[in-house]
Amino acid sequence: MTDTDRTVIEAEGLRRGYAGGFEAVRGISFSVARGEVFALLGTNGAGKTSTVELLEGLAAPSGGQVRVFGLDPYRQRSAVRPRTGVMLQEGGFPSDLSVAETVRMWGGVTTGARPAAEVLALVGLTARASVRVKQLSGGERRRLDLALALLGRPEVLFLDEPTTGMDPEGRRDTWELVRRLQAQGTTVLLTTHYLEEAEQLADRLAILHEGEIVLAGTPAEVTATRPARIRFTLPAGVDPARLPLSLRAAAEGQRVEIRTDRLQGSLSELLRWADEYGIELAGLDARSASLEEAFLEIAQQRRDHDGLGSAGSLGSPDSLGSPDSLGSPDSLSSPGSLGGRDDRMAGTR
Repeated sequence: MTDTDRTVIEAEGLRRGYAGGFEAVRGISFSVARGEVFALLGTNGAGKTSTVELLEGLAAPSGGQVRVFGLDPYRQRSAVRPRTGVMLQEGGFPSDLSVAETVRMWGGVTTGARPAAEVLALVGLTARASVRVKQLSGGERRRLDLALALLGRPEVLFLDEPTTGMDPEGRRDTWELVRRLQAQGTTVLLTTHYLEEAEQLADRLAILHEGEIVLAGTPAEVTATRPARIRFTLPAGVDPARLPLSLRAAAEGQRVEIRTDRLQGSLSELLRWADEYGIELAGLDARSASLEEAFLEIAQQRRDHDGLGSAGSLGSPDSLGSPDSLGSPDSLSSPGSLGGRDDRMAGTR
Protein backbone atom coordinates (compact mmCIF):
# COMPACT_ATOMS: atom_id res chain seq x y z
CA MET A 1 0.00 0.00 0.00
CA THR A 2 1.40 3.40 -0.99
CA ASP A 3 1.44 6.50 1.22
CA THR A 4 -1.36 7.92 -0.95
CA ASP A 5 -3.46 4.82 -0.25
CA ARG A 6 -2.88 5.11 3.51
CA THR A 7 -3.26 8.91 3.79
CA VAL A 8 -6.60 10.23 2.56
CA ILE A 9 -6.31 13.88 3.63
CA GLU A 10 -3.02 15.76 3.82
CA ALA A 11 -2.30 19.45 4.39
CA GLU A 12 1.12 21.03 4.48
CA GLY A 13 1.78 24.60 5.61
CA LEU A 14 -1.89 25.38 4.95
CA ARG A 15 -2.86 29.06 5.00
CA ARG A 16 -6.02 31.00 4.23
CA GLY A 17 -6.17 34.78 4.16
CA TYR A 18 -9.02 37.18 3.57
CA ALA A 19 -9.33 40.73 2.26
CA GLY A 20 -7.90 43.27 4.64
CA GLY A 21 -4.97 41.06 5.62
CA PHE A 22 -6.77 38.78 8.11
CA GLU A 23 -5.28 35.28 8.13
CA ALA A 24 -7.71 32.65 9.42
CA VAL A 25 -5.45 29.61 8.89
CA ARG A 26 -1.78 30.07 9.70
CA GLY A 27 0.49 27.39 8.31
CA ILE A 28 -1.00 24.22 9.77
CA SER A 29 0.10 20.74 8.72
CA PHE A 30 -1.70 17.45 9.35
CA SER A 31 -2.80 14.22 7.73
CA VAL A 32 -5.72 11.85 8.16
CA ALA A 33 -5.38 8.13 7.54
CA ARG A 34 -7.85 5.99 5.64
CA GLY A 35 -10.54 4.69 8.00
CA GLU A 36 -9.71 7.17 10.76
CA VAL A 37 -12.12 9.39 12.69
CA PHE A 38 -10.50 12.74 13.35
CA ALA A 39 -12.05 15.59 15.35
CA LEU A 40 -11.19 19.26 15.14
CA LEU A 41 -11.99 21.29 18.23
CA GLY A 42 -11.73 24.96 19.02
CA THR A 43 -13.74 27.95 20.14
CA ASN A 44 -15.52 30.26 17.72
CA GLY A 45 -13.12 32.00 15.35
CA ALA A 46 -10.40 29.39 15.77
CA GLY A 47 -10.17 28.73 12.01
CA LYS A 48 -12.08 25.47 11.83
CA THR A 49 -14.57 26.50 9.15
CA SER A 50 -11.88 28.08 7.01
CA THR A 51 -9.82 24.89 7.24
CA VAL A 52 -12.72 22.56 6.44
CA GLU A 53 -13.71 24.62 3.40
CA LEU A 54 -10.18 24.23 2.02
CA LEU A 55 -10.37 20.46 2.53
CA GLU A 56 -13.70 20.30 0.76
CA GLY A 57 -12.38 22.27 -2.20
CA LEU A 58 -14.66 25.28 -1.76
CA ALA A 59 -11.70 27.66 -1.88
CA ALA A 60 -8.03 27.60 -2.81
CA PRO A 61 -5.46 28.05 -0.04
CA SER A 62 -3.49 31.28 -0.01
CA GLY A 63 -0.42 29.28 0.98
CA GLY A 64 0.69 25.70 1.39
CA GLN A 65 -1.24 22.82 -0.15
CA VAL A 66 -3.99 20.32 0.57
CA ARG A 67 -4.56 16.91 -0.97
CA VAL A 68 -7.57 14.60 -0.73
CA PHE A 69 -7.06 11.13 -2.28
CA GLY A 70 -3.74 12.59 -3.50
CA LEU A 71 -5.60 15.21 -5.55
CA ASP A 72 -6.11 18.96 -5.23
CA PRO A 73 -9.75 19.23 -4.02
CA TYR A 74 -10.13 22.72 -5.51
CA ARG A 75 -8.50 22.30 -8.93
CA GLN A 76 -9.54 18.68 -9.34
CA ARG A 77 -12.94 19.03 -7.70
CA SER A 78 -14.79 16.93 -10.28
CA ALA A 79 -12.62 13.93 -9.37
CA VAL A 80 -12.72 14.46 -5.59
CA ARG A 81 -16.26 15.60 -4.87
CA PRO A 82 -18.18 12.42 -5.86
CA ARG A 83 -16.08 10.47 -3.34
CA THR A 84 -16.94 12.70 -0.37
CA GLY A 85 -20.06 13.44 1.68
CA VAL A 86 -20.69 16.69 3.53
CA MET A 87 -23.07 17.30 6.42
CA LEU A 88 -23.62 21.00 6.96
CA GLN A 89 -24.73 22.67 10.18
CA GLU A 90 -27.99 23.60 8.46
CA GLY A 91 -29.39 22.00 5.32
CA GLY A 92 -31.68 24.69 3.97
CA PHE A 93 -34.15 22.15 2.59
CA PRO A 94 -37.37 23.11 0.75
CA SER A 95 -39.79 23.10 3.68
CA ASP A 96 -42.85 21.83 1.80
CA LEU A 97 -41.21 18.67 0.47
CA SER A 98 -41.54 15.46 2.42
CA VAL A 99 -38.50 13.71 3.83
CA ALA A 100 -38.62 11.04 1.11
CA GLU A 101 -39.10 13.62 -1.64
CA THR A 102 -36.08 15.56 -0.36
CA VAL A 103 -33.91 12.44 -0.43
CA ARG A 104 -35.10 11.48 -3.92
CA MET A 105 -34.45 15.01 -5.19
CA TRP A 106 -30.95 14.91 -3.78
CA GLY A 107 -30.39 11.43 -5.14
CA GLY A 108 -31.10 12.74 -8.62
CA VAL A 109 -27.93 14.83 -8.55
CA THR A 110 -25.76 12.35 -6.61
CA THR A 111 -23.46 9.85 -8.29
CA GLY A 112 -24.33 6.23 -7.38
CA ALA A 113 -26.98 7.28 -4.87
CA ARG A 114 -28.33 4.78 -2.36
CA PRO A 115 -32.08 4.09 -2.57
CA ALA A 116 -34.07 6.56 -0.46
CA ALA A 117 -35.48 3.79 1.75
CA GLU A 118 -31.99 2.49 2.53
CA VAL A 119 -30.52 5.82 3.58
CA LEU A 120 -33.59 6.76 5.65
CA ALA A 121 -33.30 3.45 7.49
CA LEU A 122 -29.63 4.19 8.21
CA VAL A 123 -30.49 7.41 10.04
CA GLY A 124 -33.71 6.22 11.66
CA LEU A 125 -36.16 8.30 9.61
CA THR A 126 -38.15 5.53 7.93
CA ALA A 127 -41.26 6.29 9.98
CA ARG A 128 -40.99 9.99 9.06
CA ALA A 129 -40.59 9.52 5.30
CA SER A 130 -43.95 11.10 4.41
CA VAL A 131 -43.63 14.02 6.87
CA ARG A 132 -42.92 17.46 5.47
CA VAL A 133 -39.50 18.90 6.29
CA LYS A 134 -41.03 21.90 8.07
CA GLN A 135 -42.73 19.52 10.52
CA LEU A 136 -39.49 17.83 11.59
CA SER A 137 -37.89 18.54 14.94
CA GLY A 138 -34.40 20.02 15.03
CA GLY A 139 -32.89 16.62 15.76
CA GLU A 140 -34.79 15.00 12.91
CA ARG A 141 -33.53 17.67 10.52
CA ARG A 142 -29.98 16.79 11.57
CA ARG A 143 -30.74 13.16 10.74
CA LEU A 144 -31.94 14.26 7.31
CA ASP A 145 -28.74 16.27 6.85
CA LEU A 146 -26.78 13.11 7.63
CA ALA A 147 -28.89 11.02 5.25
CA LEU A 148 -28.05 13.33 2.35
CA ALA A 149 -24.35 13.25 3.22
CA LEU A 150 -24.46 9.43 3.07
CA LEU A 151 -26.38 9.16 -0.20
CA GLY A 152 -23.31 8.75 -2.41
CA ARG A 153 -21.59 6.11 -0.21
CA PRO A 154 -18.70 8.51 0.48
CA GLU A 155 -15.18 7.35 1.16
CA VAL A 156 -14.58 10.53 3.18
CA LEU A 157 -17.34 12.02 5.29
CA PHE A 158 -17.21 15.60 6.61
CA LEU A 159 -19.52 15.99 9.62
CA ASP A 160 -20.13 19.54 10.86
CA GLU A 161 -21.78 19.52 14.30
CA PRO A 162 -23.63 16.29 13.42
CA THR A 163 -25.67 15.86 16.62
CA THR A 164 -26.62 19.45 17.44
CA GLY A 165 -30.32 19.52 18.38
CA MET A 166 -30.59 15.76 18.84
CA ASP A 167 -31.89 14.19 22.03
CA PRO A 168 -29.58 11.79 23.91
CA GLU A 169 -30.99 8.73 22.13
CA GLY A 170 -30.53 10.32 18.71
CA ARG A 171 -27.00 11.35 19.59
CA ARG A 172 -26.08 7.82 20.66
CA ASP A 173 -27.67 6.36 17.52
CA THR A 174 -25.62 8.74 15.37
CA TRP A 175 -22.44 7.79 17.20
CA GLU A 176 -23.18 4.13 16.55
CA LEU A 177 -23.75 4.86 12.86
CA VAL A 178 -20.42 6.68 12.63
CA ARG A 179 -18.72 3.67 14.21
CA ARG A 180 -20.37 1.34 11.68
CA LEU A 181 -19.29 3.55 8.81
CA GLN A 182 -15.74 3.59 10.12
CA ALA A 183 -15.77 -0.20 10.43
CA GLN A 184 -16.70 -0.30 6.73
CA GLY A 185 -13.65 1.83 5.87
CA THR A 186 -15.12 5.34 5.74
CA THR A 187 -12.80 8.14 6.81
CA VAL A 188 -14.60 10.69 9.00
CA LEU A 189 -13.55 14.25 9.69
CA LEU A 190 -15.68 15.47 12.57
CA THR A 191 -16.31 18.95 13.94
CA THR A 192 -18.21 19.24 17.20
CA HIS A 193 -18.84 21.36 20.25
CA TYR A 194 -19.72 18.24 22.25
CA LEU A 195 -16.39 17.24 23.76
CA GLU A 196 -17.81 13.90 24.89
CA GLU A 197 -18.61 13.23 21.22
CA ALA A 198 -14.99 13.75 20.24
CA GLU A 199 -13.85 11.63 23.17
CA GLN A 200 -16.22 8.81 22.18
CA LEU A 201 -15.61 8.81 18.42
CA ALA A 202 -12.22 10.28 17.54
CA ASP A 203 -9.10 8.21 17.04
CA ARG A 204 -7.21 11.51 17.16
CA LEU A 205 -8.07 15.17 17.51
CA ALA A 206 -6.57 18.63 17.26
CA ILE A 207 -7.42 21.86 19.05
CA LEU A 208 -7.21 25.00 16.94
CA HIS A 209 -6.75 28.57 18.14
CA GLU A 210 -6.31 31.65 15.99
CA GLY A 211 -5.55 29.52 12.94
CA GLU A 212 -2.88 27.38 14.60
CA ILE A 213 -2.92 23.92 16.15
CA VAL A 214 -2.16 24.29 19.85
CA LEU A 215 -2.62 20.68 20.97
CA ALA A 216 -3.06 17.39 19.12
CA GLY A 217 -3.02 13.64 19.65
CA THR A 218 -5.31 10.84 20.72
CA PRO A 219 -7.98 11.76 23.29
CA ALA A 220 -5.94 9.86 25.87
CA GLU A 221 -2.77 11.76 24.96
CA VAL A 222 -4.55 15.11 25.15
CA THR A 223 -6.15 14.40 28.52
CA ALA A 224 -2.84 13.05 29.83
CA THR A 225 -1.40 16.56 29.51
CA ARG A 226 -3.72 17.63 32.35
CA PRO A 227 -3.63 16.43 35.97
CA ALA A 228 -6.06 13.94 37.44
CA ARG A 229 -8.08 15.00 40.47
CA ILE A 230 -9.12 13.49 43.79
CA ARG A 231 -11.99 15.07 45.75
CA PHE A 232 -13.39 14.26 49.19
CA THR A 233 -14.73 15.83 52.39
CA LEU A 234 -12.92 15.53 55.70
CA PRO A 235 -14.86 15.02 58.94
CA ALA A 236 -15.52 18.10 61.06
CA GLY A 237 -12.59 18.81 63.31
CA VAL A 238 -9.98 17.27 61.00
CA ASP A 239 -7.67 20.03 59.78
CA PRO A 240 -6.79 19.67 56.06
CA ALA A 241 -3.27 20.75 57.05
CA ARG A 242 -2.83 17.22 58.45
CA LEU A 243 -2.84 15.76 54.95
CA PRO A 244 0.56 14.62 53.63
CA LEU A 245 2.39 17.61 52.13
CA SER A 246 3.30 15.58 49.03
CA LEU A 247 -0.35 15.49 47.96
CA ARG A 248 -0.56 19.24 47.16
CA ALA A 249 -4.09 19.51 48.49
CA ALA A 250 -6.30 22.59 48.17
CA ALA A 251 -9.11 22.95 50.71
CA GLU A 252 -12.23 25.03 51.07
CA GLY A 253 -13.50 24.33 54.54
CA GLN A 254 -13.56 20.56 54.86
CA ARG A 255 -13.86 20.01 51.12
CA VAL A 256 -10.51 18.98 49.62
CA GLU A 257 -9.24 18.67 46.05
CA ILE A 258 -5.92 17.14 45.05
CA ARG A 259 -4.48 17.60 41.54
CA THR A 260 -1.90 15.01 40.58
CA ASP A 261 0.01 13.53 37.65
CA ARG A 262 0.21 10.23 39.61
CA LEU A 263 -3.39 9.28 40.21
CA GLN A 264 -2.80 5.74 41.45
CA GLY A 265 0.18 6.67 43.62
CA SER A 266 -1.48 9.75 45.13
CA LEU A 267 -4.72 7.87 45.82
CA SER A 268 -2.81 5.02 47.48
CA GLU A 269 -0.94 7.50 49.68
CA LEU A 270 -4.16 9.25 50.66
CA LEU A 271 -5.90 5.99 51.55
CA ARG A 272 -2.93 4.81 53.64
CA TRP A 273 -3.01 8.11 55.55
CA ALA A 274 -6.78 7.89 56.12
CA ASP A 275 -6.50 4.27 57.25
CA GLU A 276 -3.62 5.04 59.61
CA TYR A 277 -5.57 7.78 61.39
CA GLY A 278 -9.02 6.21 61.10
CA ILE A 279 -10.40 9.08 59.01
CA GLU A 280 -13.42 8.64 56.72
CA LEU A 281 -13.14 10.40 53.35
CA ALA A 282 -16.75 11.24 52.53
CA GLY A 283 -17.71 11.53 48.86
CA LEU A 284 -14.33 10.25 47.70
CA ASP A 285 -14.05 10.70 43.93
CA ALA A 286 -10.86 10.04 41.94
CA ARG A 287 -10.68 10.35 38.16
CA SER A 288 -8.41 11.18 35.26
CA ALA A 289 -8.95 14.44 33.43
CA SER A 290 -11.71 14.40 30.82
CA LEU A 291 -11.34 15.95 27.40
CA GLU A 292 -13.74 18.68 28.50
CA GLU A 293 -11.58 19.48 31.53
CA ALA A 294 -8.47 19.55 29.35
CA PHE A 295 -10.13 21.84 26.82
CA LEU A 296 -11.48 24.24 29.45
CA GLU A 297 -8.14 24.36 31.23
CA ILE A 298 -6.40 25.26 27.97
CA ALA A 299 -9.02 27.97 27.40
CA GLN A 300 -8.47 29.35 30.90
CA GLN A 301 -4.71 29.41 30.40
CA ARG A 302 -5.24 31.39 27.20
CA ARG A 303 -7.49 33.90 28.92
CA ASP A 304 -5.02 34.27 31.79
CA HIS A 305 -2.16 34.71 29.32
CA ASP A 306 -3.98 37.46 27.43
CA GLY A 307 -5.72 39.00 30.43
CA LEU A 308 -9.14 38.23 28.93
CA GLY A 309 -12.32 37.67 30.91
CA SER A 310 -14.35 36.21 28.08
CA ALA A 311 -14.91 32.46 27.98
CA GLY A 312 -15.00 32.39 24.22
CA SER A 313 -11.32 32.93 23.40
CA LEU A 314 -8.29 30.72 23.82
CA GLY A 315 -5.73 33.53 23.61
CA SER A 316 -2.28 33.36 22.03
CA PRO A 317 -1.08 29.91 20.95
CA ASP A 318 2.52 30.56 21.92
CA SER A 319 2.07 29.66 25.58
CA LEU A 320 1.30 25.99 24.91
CA GLY A 321 4.12 25.40 22.48
CA SER A 322 2.32 22.44 20.92
CA PRO A 323 2.80 21.47 17.30
CA ASP A 324 1.93 23.19 14.07
CA SER A 325 2.65 19.91 12.36
CA LEU A 326 0.85 16.76 13.40
CA GLY A 327 2.75 14.17 11.42
CA SER A 328 0.83 11.18 10.16
CA PRO A 329 -2.09 11.21 10.40
CA ASP A 330 -3.80 14.34 12.04
CA SER A 331 -6.64 16.87 11.62
CA LEU A 332 -10.10 18.67 12.46
CA SER A 333 -13.67 20.32 14.62
CA SER A 334 -16.48 22.88 14.90
CA PRO A 335 -17.45 25.57 12.37
CA GLY A 336 -19.96 28.26 11.80
CA SER A 337 -21.54 28.55 8.37
CA LEU A 338 -19.80 26.41 5.76
CA GLY A 339 -21.43 27.81 2.65
CA GLY A 340 -24.48 26.85 0.62
CA ARG A 341 -25.57 23.25 0.30
CA ASP A 342 -25.72 23.50 -3.49
CA ASP A 343 -21.93 23.84 -3.53
CA ARG A 344 -21.38 20.93 -1.15
CA MET A 345 -23.71 18.25 -2.45
CA ALA A 346 -23.02 14.61 -1.75
CA GLY A 347 -21.43 13.94 -5.15
CA THR A 348 -22.64 15.65 -8.29
CA ARG A 349 -22.81 13.96 -11.63
